[in-house]
Amino acid sequence: MVDTREDELEAVAFIGEVLGPLFLYDPTDAAIAPTYEMLAALDVGEAAQEWPLVDDDVAREALALMTGGIAEGVGDDVVWEYRRLFVGPGPKAAPPWGSVYTDRECVVFGEATLALRQWMRENGISRPGDGTEPEDHIGLMLLLLAWVARNRADLLDDYAAAHLLTWAPHFLEEMEAAAASPFFEGLAALTRASLAGVASARGLAVETPRFYR
Repeated sequence: MVDTREDELEAVAFIGEVLGPLFLYDPTDAAIAPTYEMLAALDVGEAAQEWPLVDDDVAREALALMTGGIAEGVGDDVVWEYRRLFVGPGPKAAPPWGSVYTDRECVVFGEATLALRQWMRENGISRPGDGTEPEDHIGLMLLLLAWVARNRADLLDDYAAAHLLTWAPHFLEEMEAAAASPFFEGLAALTRASLAGVASARGLAVETPRFYR
């Protein structure tokens, strides 16, 4: 629950900052290690009550899956599932880029990528990340959600409704169905519920595009 508009913006930023890196970084990357350690040590019931913009029971179920999936540490099963879903080699079970779902050819750097890039350019927003991933990678877009909430709140609704929420819920449903690891099943469920909470809190009307995957 949030009490003020400032609390709401902080909640949106928290969601993006916590969840974005879990999509962006390989579990073996040192940059994400503290987040996995924090998740493994969670009191699920308490964390579910504190998780913003999501019903407690929904958050509790998703967080229980996540913590259960790494109860023994971040093992090879989590690492290889991350790569199977998002990286490859071979066909990715849940490609993490928006244009793969919304472009007729199901390509990376498709129209969704270019539209987001243009929006960022028009609004003077620097590209997040190190430049190796297309801008419409779900991890980068969640981190950008956090940045916009903190720094350009006037653009938050436009960014979320026109660029992130158009495709992310569909991707997260696909990811949740494809996940063979409870950690990533829970991550998909928690992220989907969190973005639904953002849309509800902000009163956003999202036009769903045609999906080709």
